[in-house]
Amino acid sequence: MTDTYLLHELVARSAARTPEATALTYGRAALTYGNLHEQVTGFASGLMGLGLQRGERVAIYLEKRFETVVASFGTPAAGGVFVPLNPLLKPEQVGYILRDCNVRMLVTSAERLALLQETLTACHDLRDVIVLDSAEVPTVPGGLNTLRWSELLAAPLVSGHRIIDTDVVSILYTSGSTGKPKGVVLSHRNMVAGAKSVASYLENHASDTLLAALPLSFDAGFSQLTTAFHVGARVVLLNYLLPRDVIKAIEREKVTGLTAVPPLYIQLTQLAWPESISEHLRYFANTGGRMPRETLDVLRRHLPQSKPFLMYGLTEAFRSTYLPPSEVDHRPDSIGKAIPNAEILVLREDGSPCAANEPGELVHRGALVGMGYWNDPEKTAERYKPLPVHAPGREAGLVLPEIAVFSGDTVRMDEDGFLYFIGRRDEMMKTSGYRVSPTEVEEILYATRMVGECVAFGVDDDRLGQAIQVIATPPVSGKLDVAELLAECRLRMPAYMVPAGIEVRDGPLPRNPNGKIDRKTLATEWVAINAG
Repeated sequence: MTDTYLLHELVARSAARTPEATALTYGRAALTYGNLHEQVTGFASGLMGLGLQRGERVAIYLEKRFETVVASFGTPAAGGVFVPLNPLLKPEQVGYILRDCNVRMLVTSAERLALLQETLTACHDLRDVIVLDSAEVPTVPGGLNTLRWSELLAAPLVSGHRIIDTDVVSILYTSGSTGKPKGVVLSHRNMVAGAKSVASYLENHASDTLLAALPLSFDAGFSQLTTAFHVGARVVLLNYLLPRDVIKAIEREKVTGLTAVPPLYIQLTQLAWPESISEHLRYFANTGGRMPRETLDVLRRHLPQSKPFLMYGLTEAFRSTYLPPSEVDHRPDSIGKAIPNAEILVLREDGSPCAANEPGELVHRGALVGMGYWNDPEKTAERYKPLPVHAPGREAGLVLPEIAVFSGDTVRMDEDGFLYFIGRRDEMMKTSGYRVSPTEVEEILYATRMVGECVAFGVDDDRLGQAIQVIATPPVSGKLDVAELLAECRLRMPAYMVPAGIEVRDGPLPRNPNGKIDRKTLATEWVAINAG
């Protein structure tokens, strides 16, 4: 096997090259690439034995563990589509996803299955439930076939359906902060191209150990598996309860690469870091939102020898940009340039390219552009659009349209081609005639070192248009004095940006399933309590 085109081939290729190398660590247990490939093949054969048809969906409702990974790569090996469910989802949310994408098979544990009894009765397309081995498997609604994990893997080996790289491989459901979750459809090509691109600029290699701290249902979380498997590296699976568990795992497993979201990094900066970590942690990478400057500075003091990678991405196109570590001192507020094998455009509403430093919409074109939202043509048409005829890379003689992802995020590109995130169009606040990004307000609040976590949002105001409201938590050691913080804001912000109010709450602030602070929910709750 000289190259990989399909997702499961990432495992097969590394298994053929270094079968005895460790692929996964979970607690004190380890799984080699040879063993992982054997289980992936066995799982795929088991699905074929159950009659899985090409393109049918298999949902995985588990915490991070070996079986989660095996099912995620074994389903594509059979020609199916895997649907990873965040383990934090409640039965009602699980049921919605199972029904929305007509899941045929479900992989879960006995404990989780017991919670889904009532939910599964409404999932009419579900036929088989694969349960991890345990002392007792709970009963399931009538008509469902229940099979233990070990029974499935004992099925005779058979080949999966023939598939190609443009076939669907997965449906990743977004957090659904603006309503019901949306299923982002991704192809084998999307995921494999993403793995190769990210591994190239992070310079991943077989000696790396990556920590899987993010949910595997989150594109950046699953990317820890694909980038590692592409180069034959090791992944440590971690289900952490407290931020200090992450630091302990980095130290214990001698992790070389860490990818996390800003809220987790904010928590990590408030803890002590053993000096030894900087000796083996080769890089730390940020995704899922802008890294506050103060947080980045503290991390770099803790990790003087580790390279910082600031990244921007969206599930609809996986990953779009990164800022090389060599540029962090010069442009710490930049999200960088396009990742390898992608092109990022900044366009006006009429589709024409923006001038240097002119705000516009970030548009992503290339092999990582997803296949739309499952069964939702209206939302797909809003985000996945044909590129304008005269956009870069589009020649006049091309007849067929090229679909790109229009992110909905406002950015600007400087004279050197570096991009800067301004804000999401639907989160931008309009106050006193000014457009203000909530992330800009939060950045200044973090820089005061007077808050632990914070979130800013706009609320309707007859006088201002929108007033800026903030919800913040006290720092780990200390209290939050609202008057002092507002006085500091007045020193650091223009008058129109100073929050109209700051509400103090005990932390941590609520997250959405991808680990980001849930701005939409907090804003909705605040309005409901304070309206009138």
